[in-house]
Amino acid sequence: MSQDKENDIENNDIAKSARSERIDEIERNIAHYIFHITERLFLIFILTMTICGVAVEIYHMYIVKIIGLPDILLMFLYIEVVGMVSVYYSDRRSVFVYPIFIAITALTRLIILQGKETAPESVLFEAFAILLLSLSAIVIVRMSRD
Repeated sequence: MSQDKENDIENNDIAKSARSERIDEIERNIAHYIFHITERLFLIFILTMTICGVAVEIYHMYIVKIIGLPDILLMFLYIEVVGMVSVYYSDRRSVFVYPIFIAITALTRLIILQGKETAPESVLFEAFAILLLSLSAIVIVRMSRD
């Protein structure tokens, strides 16, 4: 009789353990789903804000009837952000490279727009930052291929 009780207790423990594992898996799935939806909502928000920024810039160019180099370079930054969101939706492996591209574009825009009044050391540091970012992008792309 005591052997039957021990078997019942052991079977009960196994059933509780299996039930607990199923609950843990359900919780993980729910948490993953919530994070996935939150991530998508933020990406849609980022894309919407970027499109609004583009619309405001185009409207400003239309009002002043002048399109300058800063406007064109700013459009490239907007294109980079849209590209980053697009890549994130289609292929998550190379997402880390796009913020680096955006930083390179922004630094290039900064160097171009600063003018001749800028200290040469500043331009040198910014150029070095572009070089460092470019090298890091190359490393990330090569590492993701392997």
